[in-house]
Order: sequence, then structure tokens, then C-alpha cells
Amino acid sequence: MYSEKVMDHFQNPRNVGEIEDASGVGTEGNPTCGDLMTIYIKVEDNIITDIKFKTFGCGAAIATSSMITEMAVGKTIEEALKISRNDVADELEGLPPVKMHCSNLAADALRAAIADYKMKEAEKSAD
Repeated sequence: MYSEKVMDHFQNPRNVGEIEDASGVGTEGNPTCGDLMTIYIKVEDNIITDIKFKTFGCGAAIATSSMITEMAVGKTIEEALKISRNDVADELEGLPPVKMHCSNLAADALRAAIADYKMKEAEKSAD
């Protein structure tokens, strides 16, 4: 049912935790399945230098959270925003159709963290 890559990221998730002084934080959830993801990013000179996640959910939700952190770290904000829902699933070598919503949550949580970062930056420049 799951690829070896999904199982690896589920059993050995990367970048678990939170960043105390995060540049941006994004949370997304799916009330239907109960999955909830929070992504924390640290941004320096427009580059995501650190990223962590906390996820409450199924194995696919944990695997997609782990994978998106690996895909986004080291990228510029603009590059990270281009990571699509399908990119996450493709990197994991596929997800069962019933679990595709998990990759949607991971991509959406990253976008929410970036939006939070941009809002904080705009507030700083307005001061």
C-alpha cells in the first residue's frame, strides 16, 4: 500500500519539533480525517535555513510532513512556494489516492508558514 520511502519517513521522520523563535508558523488541519500539521520555518536572507514540524495524524501525514521539510530547507521563499501538493507525493514515490489529502496538508502548512513570515516582515517594515 505504501512505498518504501513513505514508510521510511513515517518510521524515521526528519526535522520533528518546533523552532522557538520561528520566522513563520503555519498550521493546517483536515477535520474529516483529524490530521493536524504545524510547520515552523527559520528564514535568513530569504532562504529557509531551518524547518521543523509537529503532526498529529496517520502515517502518510507524518511522512508528507517529513518530506516537505526536506524539500523546502535551503530553498528561497519563492522556490519553496512552488512546491506543489503533487511534488510531495511524487518525492514519496506515490501515496494511495485515499491519502493524497495528506500531501495537500503538508504543502498548505508550508504555504501558511511562509504567509506568516511575510506578514511579520511586512509589519517590521511598517514600523
